[in-house]
Amino acid sequence: MIKNVPEMFGNMVFNDDVMRERLPKEVYKSITKTIATGGMIDASVADTVANAMKDWAIEKGATHYTHWFQPLTGVTAEKHDSFISPVGNCKVVMEFSGKELIKGESDASSFPSGGLRATFEARGYTAWDPASYAFVKDGTLYIPTAFCSYTGEALDTKTPLLRSMDAISAQGIRLLRLLGDERTQRLTTTVGAEQEYFIIDKKFYDKRKDLIFTGRTLFGAPAPKGQELEDHYFGPLKSRISAYMTDLDEALWTLGINSKTKHNEAAPAQHELAPIYSTTNIAVDQNLLIMEYMKKIAEKHNLVCLLHEKPYKGVNGSGKHNNWSVGTDYGRNLLDPGKTPAENIKFLLVFAAIIKAVDEYQDLMRISVAHAGNDHRLGANEAPPAIVSIFVGEELVEIIDAIVDGKNYVGSKAPMMDLGIPSIPTFRKDTTDRNRTSPFAFTGNKFEFRMLGSSQNIAMPNVVLNTTVAESFRQFADRLEKVEDVRAEITKLIRETFAAHKRIIFEGNGYSEEWKEEAEKRGLLNLANSVDAYKRFADKKNIELFERHGVMSEVEVRSRQEILLENYSKIVNIEALTMIEMATRDIIPAVNAYVAKVAETAVIKKQMIENVNCSVERDIVTKLSTLNSKAYRALEELKKAEKDAAETENAEKRAEKYVGVVIPAMEKLRSFVDEMETLTASEYWPLPNYGDLMFNI
Repeated sequence: MIKNVPEMFGNMVFNDDVMRERLPKEVYKSITKTIATGGMIDASVADTVANAMKDWAIEKGATHYTHWFQPLTGVTAEKHDSFISPVGNCKVVMEFSGKELIKGESDASSFPSGGLRATFEARGYTAWDPASYAFVKDGTLYIPTAFCSYTGEALDTKTPLLRSMDAISAQGIRLLRLLGDERTQRLTTTVGAEQEYFIIDKKFYDKRKDLIFTGRTLFGAPAPKGQELEDHYFGPLKSRISAYMTDLDEALWTLGINSKTKHNEAAPAQHELAPIYSTTNIAVDQNLLIMEYMKKIAEKHNLVCLLHEKPYKGVNGSGKHNNWSVGTDYGRNLLDPGKTPAENIKFLLVFAAIIKAVDEYQDLMRISVAHAGNDHRLGANEAPPAIVSIFVGEELVEIIDAIVDGKNYVGSKAPMMDLGIPSIPTFRKDTTDRNRTSPFAFTGNKFEFRMLGSSQNIAMPNVVLNTTVAESFRQFADRLEKVEDVRAEITKLIRETFAAHKRIIFEGNGYSEEWKEEAEKRGLLNLANSVDAYKRFADKKNIELFERHGVMSEVEVRSRQEILLENYSKIVNIEALTMIEMATRDIIPAVNAYVAKVAETAVIKKQMIENVNCSVERDIVTKLSTLNSKAYRALEELKKAEKDAAETENAEKRAEKYVGVVIPAMEKLRSFVDEMETLTASEYWPLPNYGDLMFNI
């Protein structure tokens, strides 16, 4: 059946078109002004919006509403209340007030707070975010909200994000005014988040405790075939995958999500979905919905969607490329270099500000993507290294060099590409190649932050981008506001900034050992694991940055540091306990059973045939018995390491033990188990193997 996509798109969203149609003219103007510029919402306006929202939602089949928020768990949260209100003893009416729209209440002590809320300090509030559209899903009206404690601290990811968007706008407007721009009233950051994921058959997933409990395989020998033939990438979609992607697109389109591109990724059973960019807070909301629907719709196809950064050892992991840009409220992209970027002062000034921000706050860039799962991914298979650097391309490198050296840039026109086939037209070649090993790459009119893990909420990376760039804008504006000849000072400022921060620009292979050595010489940070990164979160310069721009207070920063360390320890602890259970109850007994069977076979052969050669059985029994003994000893070491780490009270020291002692113990156990898998008969091995998981869909 042919679907009418334009008619379907956004039909479950209380968007601008719906508001214009259903709200009185003055109320519509008031709410759109609030969305555009911020400010208080009048109670009467809120009541009118709530009533219209309720009527529209009921027409869409909704019976309940929920304040949908983003606690510091990495996922979303919701509590559902019905619209019903009793009238007498036997009747109800459907009601929804402005007060219920604007404010909700949740238990703040039951979500991660980093010590901000004790169990007896339970009250927390959810507050409507009118800049993110409400929508109907599963018979419920979803209202995007911020989440804070009773004492006002942000307990979510959305509140700092909205504050950071205000910060970059306020400081950017100062800079634009100095450039003679009186038109722009607000700067807006936009994001397009490409989402990678794996799909497996549910019947195999259900037989893997590691996938169920941790989202990744803790054991698994390589399959005979991986991604080495490069035949899966952009290959034809399998029928089940195509049907799944079709249903996923349609579900997302009804929610107004611009799901644009879908294809097979590099690893077997790996895929990607890419939406068109949108305003950052909306992009964050939509990416969370994308991840939710990826999992939900997979279940309908008897599949399971894996969003872990590294479900399988030895093949590509999954990331999330955060395409970030900044522009004006009338649609001008400030990162568009134009035809002559060397002469585009506004572009060069903004570009310099971003390079300065990334260089000065490398630690925050790394912290914003630090996660136990992402540690397994960074540094190989098209994932960028843990060292933060910027790729800008040959043309911009030449422009920057010319500016720093005080020379005129003489660019060459991009050549035409001629394939030598008369029937295929020629086309203009891009002025620069792409660098897939770069953590932060300029890609024409935006920056692609490639370090994000596939499972993470993209809010924090964008909080860091917005706030650090706001700081560069602030410093630039402070300097320029003190001089009479602004244009001359801008030229000097751009040159000095490029010269001071050129070390962060790197165009080569980010995977090479030479780059690690070169980065160290340049003074760039190499925070190889998440725990090392987290330790720097509450550094004085970072706290001062967030407080200066009103994005997070010192208390909020320190609470997040505590939560990140705790979360890392909990994730590795769950993985270690899962390994212990699988090895103890499934793998070691299975190998013992197979060894016993092989030994029994040898005994029977000797009884039946005199002087029979039992060297095969002897070798198998010897090898597997030796490996099983080593695995058992490694298991005992892991138990001891896990117990010691779990009993460590200090959050930072506990995380250090998990990363420094427990994870190596886990890897040691895995090495023995994976080798045993290759020697054990398949009917005895208790787990579906990598071939089953990646190739049987």
